[in-house]
Amino acid sequence: MTTLEEDLEDAAAAPRGTGAVHPGVRRARAWLSRAVEPGTVDLWRYVEEIGPVEAVLRLRAGSAPAGIRSLVGARVAEDATLPDLRRAEGCGARLVVPEDDEWPAYQLHALTVAVADEPLVRRDQSKRTQALVPPMALWVRGPARLDELTERSVAVVGARASSAYGEHVAGELGHQLGERGWTVVSGGAFGIDGAAHRGALAAEAPTIAVLACGVDRSYPAGNGALFHRIAEDGLLVSEWPPGCAPLRHRFLVRNRLIAALTRGTVVVEAAARSGAQATAHRAQKLGRPVMVVPGPVTSALSVGCHELLRDEHVGAVLVTTAAQVVEAVGRIGDDLAPPVERPGSPRDGLSDVAARVLDASPVRIGVSPERLARSAGCDVLDVLRVLPALELAELVEWTGTGWRLAPPPKPPGAAA
Repeated sequence: MTTLEEDLEDAAAAPRGTGAVHPGVRRARAWLSRAVEPGTVDLWRYVEEIGPVEAVLRLRAGSAPAGIRSLVGARVAEDATLPDLRRAEGCGARLVVPEDDEWPAYQLHALTVAVADEPLVRRDQSKRTQALVPPMALWVRGPARLDELTERSVAVVGARASSAYGEHVAGELGHQLGERGWTVVSGGAFGIDGAAHRGALAAEAPTIAVLACGVDRSYPAGNGALFHRIAEDGLLVSEWPPGCAPLRHRFLVRNRLIAALTRGTVVVEAAARSGAQATAHRAQKLGRPVMVVPGPVTSALSVGCHELLRDEHVGAVLVTTAAQVVEAVGRIGDDLAPPVERPGSPRDGLSDVAARVLDASPVRIGVSPERLARSAGCDVLDVLRVLPALELAELVEWTGTGWRLAPPPKPPGAAA
């Protein structure tokens, strides 16, 4: 068994561009995923500048800049890379790194663009829980390829303490998106997240749960069976190594990843302050469409949704069906939502004269065409011209003495 330093030095000496990712590179990124909390701007820039292997070697040797060393702190002497990789392998997971072909580079490029706008001075940078920083690596559990599943994906997020209405809508969206070949991405929580995942699974479509803990842990525990089903055909994804606990600040950091991996974010239910709102704001900052399902104005769970719709800066789009979601995130001219079907009426195709004659027809007694002409304000010849068409449409009938409205058709099964 080689030490971390031996693997790193071997990776540093190995020729680049040989195809396969050197084990030392993967081990370096595994160490970084545990040593430093995700979302740290300065450390990401440091690794991006000199590479993960050299960054870890300098941090472990104490030769990295003091500001960078302070980000690691007491974890610098620890090395749990091999146990982490073995633990991942034991639960069917793997570590996907930017050097892998499977890395979703296209989807995460928006984070690379966003972090370039962060100031150089640390005190002027965004808070770590809000900073749009690319991940160092991703722990992935499941058989599917991460880049392929996220290529056509939509985030569906919302309240944990959701209503029956919200869970129904989220489940319908998840099912309909899955039927259309789109991957539903959410956070695996109770409420809207779980309903969206279950809807996709009911359509026999893969879904992705982005976790704020290790991929070997079920949090919340009540969704353990759901996570098992997701891992069979979809993916469980996390920035934290196996065994890591779901600490509160990690949920805030995780939200940017849900927004970045997908083409757009749908908020189904959200209170005035919620993680779903935070995910929507991160999607907006990344240039991704934000979509909102409206709710009852009397519901506290819809306050956040309506505030997003009112916020012109967010530019949220109101959606009610999966077709409208796909239209917002799909290819221009291809993924168009069909027009809303409206119930037809025999009156729809009537001319102005025919509509006036119909309105002038009495309900009970039949009247002459001359009387209809006076009531409708038109010529008798016009009345005589439209009455046959109205009779064929079963809108009027001849009583033997005059014309009147035809009685409405009886519903099927009604007694004669």
